[in-house]
Amino acid sequence: MGDLQERVATSADVADLHAPVPTLLLELQTMLGGLTASVTAATERGRRPFRPGPDWHQRLGELAYGVFLLADQSGVSVADAVEFTARQLEARGEQAKAADGQGWPF
Repeated sequence: MGDLQERVATSADVADLHAPVPTLLLELQTMLGGLTASVTAATERGRRPFRPGPDWHQRLGELAYGVFLLADQSGVSVADAVEFTARQLEARGEQAKAADGQGWPF
């Protein structure tokens, strides 16, 4: 477990924030929805460029904290999972570029 994931686990223990995985997923969905609503409003539904507001970094941090807490509750190392995903995306990107020269891994 990485230092950041350990920090989240410790603070969640102290604050008694642990919850079942389904509950954490609903909380994450709510947080992401709030971020989405903020961006939609700030950009006038995409008609203006996005500029992070004063609360953006805190709200993004809360979302990331929630992901780390979810990982802790389900026994997943976030660092290992992200590293695995990065390797997979790199491989797909290289395959796509080899196939058509431009490539997009999604």
